[in-house]
Amino acid sequence: MTGQASVHTEQRQLAGSTPEGDIKVLAILSVLMSFASISTDLYLPALPAMGASLHADAGSVELTISGYLIGFSIGQLFWGPISDRHGRRLPISLGLLLFIVGSAGCALSTSVPMMIGWRLVQAVGACANVVLSRAMVRDLYGGHQAARMLSVLMTVMAVAPLIGPSVGGLILRVASWEAIFWLLVGVGLLTLWFLRVLPETLPPERRNALSILSAFLGYAQLLRQPGLLAYAGVGGSFYGAMFAYVAGTPVAYITHHQVSPQHYGLLFALGIVGIMVANQLNARLVRRFGIDRLISFGAGLATVSGAVSALNAWHDWGGLLGLVVPLFFFASATGFIVANAIVGALESYPDRAGSVSALIGALQYGAGIFGSACVGYFADGTPFPMCLTIATFGLGSLVFCFGLRSGRST
Repeated sequence: MTGQASVHTEQRQLAGSTPEGDIKVLAILSVLMSFASISTDLYLPALPAMGASLHADAGSVELTISGYLIGFSIGQLFWGPISDRHGRRLPISLGLLLFIVGSAGCALSTSVPMMIGWRLVQAVGACANVVLSRAMVRDLYGGHQAARMLSVLMTVMAVAPLIGPSVGGLILRVASWEAIFWLLVGVGLLTLWFLRVLPETLPPERRNALSILSAFLGYAQLLRQPGLLAYAGVGGSFYGAMFAYVAGTPVAYITHHQVSPQHYGLLFALGIVGIMVANQLNARLVRRFGIDRLISFGAGLATVSGAVSALNAWHDWGGLLGLVVPLFFFASATGFIVANAIVGALESYPDRAGSVSALIGALQYGAGIFGSACVGYFADGTPFPMCLTIATFGLGSLVFCFGLRSGRST
């Protein structure tokens, strides 16, 4: 216990000796984590306009989301072991530079294939911020405290998707869709400037001496751990459903139900409010119930709400409201699943937090690729393909819950 106390003392000193030091670090980490959201949510209202400008149908334009997820998923596998060996700050800086270049390339794209290519570059850069900010939380905190802090961070970072579609819709009123990506260039430059005040959370004595190649081979060892795979499976299946939601709601709301891009932003924000509330509930309840029980509750909520939305979409029950209500509860399940699944996996290998975070993220976003691609492939102009995909992946997350360690308290 004394050894654990000294480790946590060292972790607290990295964040700063005062509460203000903690707040400053956590604020920067929440910004870094938000790059996954702003890279997609900001331009969601522009998908129909992009399709018209680039002479592409809705299914083809939705593949720009899938292309982003491919880069985001694969890129994490590189940044994780690099950060375990060289620290967190340098890879984050390099990732921000790639994000800036990729965003500029998207703004200059003249075709969907070109847009997909630059979205890949943008994603490889953005994923460094997300995967390493999670690892930095594990550098600083452990156990249920890590789950609590990650829930708080995810509540703060939810501001980005909360306002992202609305901001994107407002930009479309005064400028073209390209302006959205130029705004992302500015966000990347500003974040790079603020990075100078972020401390290094992985000192040299705690870094992994393995070569990058050895670290990559170590992924095979991690993939043989049933407990880790259970957490990855729950989170990955849910991400498949969530990115089906992200890819499908513009068509479901704007095209099928004739909602304006500005009002779409408000409907999307409603789901984010649900996520924020659920994250706060999770932060309060995780010590009492443990992460596994809360994950199972979230997976059950996602499955039921996904099934209800699919039935409503198939029979057109309730119109727009019949779609919005169950999808609100589906989105809210995020607060009980994502942070807890990440912490559950990281607790297995705290000395390889970067690699574990990268592997979990790659599996999650890999499932997201499949989920968003299903929506694009089966697109028929109605919400049903999206809702059916959400219900199917939600059921998958519930099945993986049987592999969790029931009654776990950390």
